[in-house]
Formats: sequence, C-alpha cells, structure tokens
Amino acid sequence: MEQISSTGKPVQLTVMDGYELRGSKGDTPVTFIRAEFNQTVLGDSAKITVSSEGTAKYNFTSSFEISPEGAITLYDLAHKPLFLTMIEVLPKEKKQKDEKTLILGQAVVDLLPLVEGESLFETVVPVHPVPGSPLEILQSGAKQCSLEVKVSVAEPLLTAAQILGGNLLKVTLEAAYSVPESFIPVGPMQNYVVGLQVPSGGEMEDESPLSFHGVAYVNMVPLLYPGVKRIRGAFHVYPYLDSTVYEKTKCLLSLFRDIGHNLIQNNKIGGITSPLSKPVISKNLKEDKIQASSIKSQSSDTPLETEPPLNNNPEGQNKLEKMSSQQFVEAGTYIVLEIQLDKALVPKRMPEELARRVKEMIPPRPPLTRRTGGAQKVVSDYHMQIKSISRAILDEYHRMFGKQVAKLRGDIDSETLEDQKCQLNYELNCSGKYFAFKEQLKHAVVKIVREKYLKTTSFESQAELQVFISELYVFLVDQMHVALNQTMPDDVQRAVPTVYTSSEQLRLFAFEAEVNEDFETATVYYEERLVREPQNLEHWLDYGAFCLLTEDNIKAQECFRKALSLNQNHIHSLLLCGVLAVLMENYEQAEIFFEDAICLEPTNVVAWTLLGLYYEIQSNDIRMEMAFHEASKQLQARVTKQKSTGAVEYVEGRKVESSLGPLGITSVSSTTAIKVEAPTGSAAPLPTLGEFLEVSTKLQLQSQEPILSVLSQDPPISQKPSNLLVKEIPAKKETSKCRDSLTFLQPTQIHTTIFMETIRFLMKVNAVQYVHRVLAHELLCPQGGPSCEYYLVLAQTHLLKKDFTKAEEYLQQAAQMDYLNPNVWGLKGHLYFLTGNHAEAKACYERTISFVVDASEMHFIFLRLGHIYLEEKEYEKAKKTYLQACKRSPSCFTWLGLGIACYRLEEIMEAEDALSEANALNNFNAEVWAYLALVSLKAGRQLEAEQAYKYTRKLKLKDEALLAEIHMVQEMVGFGNPSF
Repeated sequence: MEQISSTGKPVQLTVMDGYELRGSKGDTPVTFIRAEFNQTVLGDSAKITVSSEGTAKYNFTSSFEISPEGAITLYDLAHKPLFLTMIEVLPKEKKQKDEKTLILGQAVVDLLPLVEGESLFETVVPVHPVPGSPLEILQSGAKQCSLEVKVSVAEPLLTAAQILGGNLLKVTLEAAYSVPESFIPVGPMQNYVVGLQVPSGGEMEDESPLSFHGVAYVNMVPLLYPGVKRIRGAFHVYPYLDSTVYEKTKCLLSLFRDIGHNLIQNNKIGGITSPLSKPVISKNLKEDKIQASSIKSQSSDTPLETEPPLNNNPEGQNKLEKMSSQQFVEAGTYIVLEIQLDKALVPKRMPEELARRVKEMIPPRPPLTRRTGGAQKVVSDYHMQIKSISRAILDEYHRMFGKQVAKLRGDIDSETLEDQKCQLNYELNCSGKYFAFKEQLKHAVVKIVREKYLKTTSFESQAELQVFISELYVFLVDQMHVALNQTMPDDVQRAVPTVYTSSEQLRLFAFEAEVNEDFETATVYYEERLVREPQNLEHWLDYGAFCLLTEDNIKAQECFRKALSLNQNHIHSLLLCGVLAVLMENYEQAEIFFEDAICLEPTNVVAWTLLGLYYEIQSNDIRMEMAFHEASKQLQARVTKQKSTGAVEYVEGRKVESSLGPLGITSVSSTTAIKVEAPTGSAAPLPTLGEFLEVSTKLQLQSQEPILSVLSQDPPISQKPSNLLVKEIPAKKETSKCRDSLTFLQPTQIHTTIFMETIRFLMKVNAVQYVHRVLAHELLCPQGGPSCEYYLVLAQTHLLKKDFTKAEEYLQQAAQMDYLNPNVWGLKGHLYFLTGNHAEAKACYERTISFVVDASEMHFIFLRLGHIYLEEKEYEKAKKTYLQACKRSPSCFTWLGLGIACYRLEEIMEAEDALSEANALNNFNAEVWAYLALVSLKAGRQLEAEQAYKYTRKLKLKDEALLAEIHMVQEMVGFGNPSF
C-alpha cells in the first residue's frame, strides 16, 4: 500500500460523552479521560463530575500527526489502537496533600477506518473495567459503561487510486487452546508473545539463543483461490526446529530471536513497559465480524511463532529454561487464527459476466409461437381420432372374419354377427388394442374438457363430478355418431392405421442399433426423435452422446450447444459444452462453461471436479487443488445429509446407482449376492403370449410410467431407454421361486469419490476420451484406488476399442474384488459373446440372471442369451428368455426372438402374434418379414405369404440359410413365390 504524502496530517480525536458511569465513592464521581497512542500520552481531559443519571460530557479533544518520516506512520495507524483510560479522582482526606486517583477501566478505539479511506467516523466503544472496578457488571441486565468518540482528518489519508490499488491484510489471533501446564500462572502476571512472519524489508535479526520456541504452520494458498478473501482455522503448535521450518518455508530467520532477546533483557531490568491496556485488552481487529467458516491447512509457507511466558521472577526464569519443546505436542496446543483481505487477490468472475459470455457464444433460441385452438378444432380432432379407430377396428374384423364374410357373401344372420362381435371384443382385449384405442382417444377428450367445457380445476364435490361426466358422455357419443356417419366405405378401405411409438421406445431402438454397431439405423431413430420434439433438450443431449461414441466431436458439440440454447441454465448442457470445448482445445470457452455451471449449482460435485481437471490441463495447480477440495466438501455434505435422512433408493435390497454405456452395462454400487441351490423341483409353467400381450402393449404406449421408478443421486443427463424399465418385483420373486433356488443379499458399504462420480457422468454420455484422465485420479485418490467399479469401467473402455485381451484382464481383476457382482458376469458375457465364445457367454449370462439383484442393464443380456438358445435349439429356454425381455422393454428384437422361438416350437398362432408386434415396431426389418412369410406359408395364406416374401427380398435379407428355408417351404406348399 502506498504511503501518504511527506507532509504531516493531523488526526483529531474527540471524546464526547460517557454513559453508565459509576465511581467508588458515591454516585456522582469526578472522572477524567487519558488518551494514549503508540505508547505516547496525548493528553488528559478536564475533570468532569458524573451526573446522577450516570452520564458525563467530556468534549475532550486531542490530536497527533501522521507522516511517513515521523514517529507515527500509516502502518502504526493500521495495527495500533487508541487507548482511552477512564480515571476517577478520589475525594481528599484530612491532611492529604496530593490527589489520589483510581483507574476504572479502559476503552480501545480502532483507527482502521482512516486507512480504509474514511475522513470522519463516530463510534461508541465499551469501557472494559479493571478487576475490582465499580464499572464491573454484577447484575444481569445492567448496561455496560461506554464512551462516544469521534475521529476525523481534514482529508482522506489515501487517495481513491491508492485505495483501489492497495489491499489490507487483517490477522486475528482469537485464542490458544490446550496450552502446556507450565503456562498456568502460579506467581506474578505473565506476558505471552505471538508473532506472524510476513515478507518485509529490513536487515537480518540477531540470533539470540532461546530456551523455548513454538511454531504453527498456516497454509496461505487458499487466499490465491478466485474470490477468496478470508481463511480461518485451528492450527497445531509444534516445536521450533530449524530444519523443519526451512523445509516448509525455505527461510532460516526466526522472528523471535531478536524480539525474544530484547524482551528478556527488559524483564531483567524491571519488566516490560506498556500502557495499561496491554495486559488488560488485546487488539482484535474486526472480531465481531468473524463468520463461522474454516479452511483446513495442509502445508505452510508462513510460520506463526509463539513464545513462553516471560517472567522477571528468577525461579520462573529457571523453570522456563527447563521447559521442553515437546510440551506443545504433548498438550496438543493449537491456536485459532483468522486472516482476512479487503479484496480477493485473485478476482472471481461474476455470475452476470459468465451468463453474458455464454449468451455471446450460444444465443438463446426464440420461444415458439403459441398454437391456439378453439372448441371447434378440438371437436374436429376428436372426429379424426374416432375415424382412425373405426378403420383399425374394421381392419381387425376383416383380418378375423374376412374369408367367412366372403363365403357368405354378406348373408350373415344375427346370431353369427353376435358371435363375431364377441370374438372381436375378446381379441381386442387380449391383444391390448382396446387399451391402445382408449389411450389414443384420451388426449382428444382432455382437450375437449379444457377447451369446450373450460374445466381446468378439480371438482368441489362428487355429485358435481357425476353430473359433468354424464353431460360429457352424451356429447362424446353424439359426436362419435357424427364422425362415423362422415366415414365413406371407400375411405375405409384406403385407410392404414398408424402405430404410435413413444420417444422412449425410439431411444431404446436407437440404443439397440448403437450396441449392434448399426450406426446408420441409430442415427435415423435419434433424428426422428428430434423431428418430433425439436424443443426437447434431452433429445439433443442423447444425440450428442451418440455422436461422441462415433467420435464425431463437431456434431456432438453442435448438439450440446443446441440443448444449451434451449435452456441456458441447464447444468448438464453446460458441463457437456465444457467437456467438448476441452476436447477441441477451446480452453477459454471451457472455463466459462464450467464456472457458469458452478455459479448456477454450487453443490454440484461433477461440476467442481471437471473444473479441477480443466485446471490440471492448464497446469494451474492452485486452482486445481481448490476445485477438488470444494468437490470433496460438497460430496461429504451430501453423504452426511443422506445418512441423516436415510434418503437412499433401493430396489430389492440393492442401492440403485447405475450408469449405462454403449455396451449396455457399466458399474453400480456393489452388492454381494450369495446363491444357494435348493433341491431340483418342477418348474412353474411359463405365461402364455396372450397373457401378457396387453401388459407389453401398455408398456409401449405408456413408457412414461415405468413399472418401478429408479432415482440416482444425480439427475441423469438422459438415461438409456432400457434403464427406465426396471424389473417388476412380484414377477421376479415368482420367477425365483420357480427356479427353486434361494438368494440372499448382503449389501456392502461403498465409499464413492468425486472422481468416480465424474466417471459415471462421462460414461453416460460416451465421453470415453475424457474418462482415462479421471481414472488416473481415481487410482491415486486416497479415498479411491482400484475397486470393482474401477476395473469394470476400464474393461468397458477397452471393449469399445475391441481390445478384448485387456478387457478380459480387467474383468478378472473385478471378479477377484467382487465375485458376486452381477455386473461383472454380465460384462464377461458380453466379452465372450463378442469374441464368438458363446458357450462361455451363455454360462455368464445364466449366472447373471440367476441373481435376485439384476445387473445395471439387463436388456442385451436377455437378447444375447436368447440368441444363443436359438442357436443351440433350446427353444423353450429361448421363449422364456425373450418373454422376460418383452415384459421389461419390448422392442422389435425382443418380439422377433419370441416369434422365432414360438415358430420353432410350432406354435404358429403365438409366433404370428409376436412377429406382428415386431413388424408394427419396425417394418423395415427383413428378418421379421422372412418369418412372417414362413408363418403365412404354414398357415396356408398365399396372398400374405407372397406379400411378406416380397418385402423380405426388397429389404435384402442377409441370412442365406433362412432364405433357403423359405424357398424349401414354398416348394413344399406350392405357393408363396410369385416368380414360380
């Protein structure tokens, strides 16, 4: 900080009034004020008689000059206080020549505001009584004696530029705790000295020998963190050893060698001369403003030295010389210290600036215009849905009774018609189509209720609800007849019902194509989701994660920035933009993204960790340490909160914390499952296809309502589709009974780290290029190290690279650490499947599904196990496996596998139903059309057989063996190939 001008500037001090004054002799004592600064008496006030109310008007003014070359400088003003001693003049006794006085107490005025740029300030300071003083408060509720003081200078001591360019360091030593027993006073009053070594100019101090010396090491590095202005903590006191001090501070000077020598000499000649205030009141800057925060020290560049009591008693001096340095360690002595700056050494970006920078890089998208539709439009939409459903029902009727009607040539009696109606109703209910029609109408009915009847709030009574339902029913039936009367017969023949696939189903289909490395098909599904809902940022994040898997970083960056443009406060979008910026070496942008995420969500562990990794790349060790420290603090706070509230999700006793990758499986929190085989018994019969077609159709149409919702600790960016469809607990329990085996769970305690949290986040979005850096930190982290989850992640990354040898090596390590982890066996099964060792893959998959606790991703385990069963012609097992897959997460592949198994078991009707479901979900699958052709050939339906065969050839079926089988059946039945 710059010094003031060379000319002296007067500082004027005025003691105006005193309050709650009391004396030793009567209620109206005579008192005066003595002002002292820098061990110099400035003057005494006039002797004032205290009023009966306990007040006194002193109006006492004193002053001193401050100049850089004088006795009092700006530095004295910053760290030395003004002492105001209140003295009582006792009444004269007989034959008494001189006046006697009694010190009542002392007040301390902090002159720091003058250094901070103020030219005038007023304050009321308490008067601290000396022991035995009448000013001591003996009764509760009594007010403390105080003085009203005004301090002023003619002009500010520092200019605005000097204040702006300088900084003020405040050090507050609050107390020392657990001091050695030798510090306990047994004789006269003792003085204790504490000094802080800071950089300053000057000559080397004298090396006077000291009998006892202690030092505390304070880590000042946190003051270099962005925005940090204050550190406070408790610091242990250690023996002063030159080697240790030099190792930590690279400094050989001792702060007390000169000061301690002088103090000892002063004690020998009669003690230390100091104002009365020094043994009574200690200088404590801004003590009332200390906040409850703490930064622990790890290393030190600044030693804080302490000295033993200095005593002019020879016995005490001898005792002092015998004291051992180890007493501090044995007593566990520590001091509480606060260091505060007026301004942070490293400025921190303001949230407004970060938000502005993000907007400059990624402008927000304008909101879409609101589509307005009146009552007439919603009724028209209802008519369209009625027409669509009527066409679908007519098509179903034609499929079931078309040939019968053609034979009867329209001459159908009422009994036959009623029988057909019953069969049609039964088919619609069993297949789930009736429920699908209801769901199709639901949205149109809701819009009618809101737009036509203006009902948007709940009903006040049940009677009011019933009246409204009756009125609505009459209206809907009337409008249904209006719509049916508008339908023309030729229009009915041309209509083709559309099959609705939800966004979650499309994501599942894309995920299947992704795992099968059919990236072209996966792209089609991802883009279809974007076309349907371009304003859904989760769709953009999913597509961006897929682009990361295919190493198309430019397109991934576009997707993540598109998501961020839809919501600039979305944390995961900010983090992913930052990750891509690092991968593309746009480091300045990366820092802005990460810091903005932290400003929006300061408790986000992953955000702090990614920021620390960014600083590591930039070789900024101080900020890296700061970010990792903050991430650890937030993680610990979250764990503590979860322990106190018990807020942990479990599925069948398993803590759910899964993360999915492109191979369909990564690690979850470990659970030990011990399997004990029971005597073999008869297995329960499998559910038939018709028994769960309705359930599976419901899952297709209501994928927003999973069987069992699973919550992870951090909101997922966009969980893979199959992760949203978790196993149904009652069904699993029933299945486990059918297996005649018992499984017991023994959950194990898992200690997560900030790096493993970040790894899970990165694996969800396929940021494998970033994962290895984090894995290295996890390996070296004191709370981390090699774990089952660590090796599972390594194995998955090497599977993506087709490095099967390394993947198998890491899986063996994972199995040794947690042999009963279902994820280990699931991933081993994938490894063997990809290397063509289907026998080992089958064994691993069977072991995985035998656990009561599922692996984190079961979809592809069922698909691949079913495929192996079909290869080995174990069709019953294949059917059972694909049934489970269809129940959990139905897709074209699950229904196709079920259809193939049923066909091989010669269950033609069930095979046709399953293949129809597969075809409805994806009518571009050549294998589905091939098996539909076989089913139609076996059923004797020539037209349908030829149609299915035509699409099989058009879509270029690659399975030559299956194509040869079709030709063989065609020759056997004599039809099915139009080219004959």
